[in-house]
Parts: sequence; structure tokens; C-alpha cells
Amino acid sequence: MPEPASTQPRTAVTLCGSLRTGSINEHLRRHLSAKLREAGVAVTDLDLNDFALPVFDQDIEDAGETPEAAGALADLFCTHDIVLIVSPEYNGGVTPLVANTISWVSRQKPNPFKHAVFGIAGMSDGKYATLFALSHLRDSLSKLGALVVPTLLGLGPYPDVFTDGAPNEANIQWKVGQMVRELTHFSRGGI
Repeated sequence: MPEPASTQPRTAVTLCGSLRTGSINEHLRRHLSAKLREAGVAVTDLDLNDFALPVFDQDIEDAGETPEAAGALADLFCTHDIVLIVSPEYNGGVTPLVANTISWVSRQKPNPFKHAVFGIAGMSDGKYATLFALSHLRDSLSKLGALVVPTLLGLGPYPDVFTDGAPNEANIQWKVGQMVRELTHFSRGGI
């Protein structure tokens, strides 16, 4: 017999892999956060500007100088049911900001990637819609023990598919809904 659903509200932390003012990916992150809230999720929106992380260097770690921000981010990953990363694509891969954030967080104990369910999304002005970066990000997160939901939400080209802060095509709106359903219904259980 299946376990009864928890009556506790689900929690999510969302972050954007771009710090650029007016980032289209920040607009997408806000849209997805709103959709999670509509689904009854308590959402904490993060601004990575608030988490000062130098470029990862093991010498810093070996000297016992791990930045407090790495531990703070790891705690957020460990204490939320959902982690949503929305990021642009740089040269077919993840942004340096996302790569550096994951590098620092991955060094924290206990493993911050083995609690939450992860969603990944991105938007670009190109026809490949961040799919190369999202595939790379899925591989990296999976190797760290993360459970990444099946839907890769790559949107593009911008602005054709996203106007006034929301997707403007029915199939993309459905895909957004699918990601929210996966994020709110998948669970790590007691793992």
C-alpha cells in the first residue's frame, strides 16, 4: 500500500545562473517560481549575488577557508524539497556562475544533492534553446547524486516564445506545467 501523501507543504529554492540585469533567464525563473507557488509550494528565491564565492580552488578549501556562502547554499539545498536552477547557455555549456556554484556546494557535507528533487531550465535567443547546457547540467547533477526530473525546459528563441513574463505558446505552457507537476510529485522518499 502506498504511503499517504505528506500534509506538510513542499518547499523549493530557485536560482538563476545569470547575474545580468534584465536577464531573460531571471524572468523565466520568476515565472517558474510563481507557478510553483500556485501549486502550493513555499518558494525561496535566491539571488546568487548574495552568495560570495571565489573561483573554486582546492587550495582555499585545504587552507580551511571555505566561504560561508558555500555552506549556506548547501544548507538551503538540504532543507528544501525542490531545487530549481534556471540558466542560460555559454558556448554550449553551463555558465561559469553555475559551474562554480556547483563546485563549491558539492564539497559540503552531507551531500547537498541527495535530498531535493532538481529541475533545470533555461532560455536563449537561439533555436537550440539551452538544450546543450541543460544536458551538460543534468549529467553533472546526476553524477553528484541529484534526482533531476525528466522534463528539460529549454525555451527559445527568445522573444518569440516568451513575452510579458510568460510563455506565449500552448505547448510551452503545457511543458512548464509538466515540469511543475514533476517537481511537486517526485520525491526522494527516505533516501
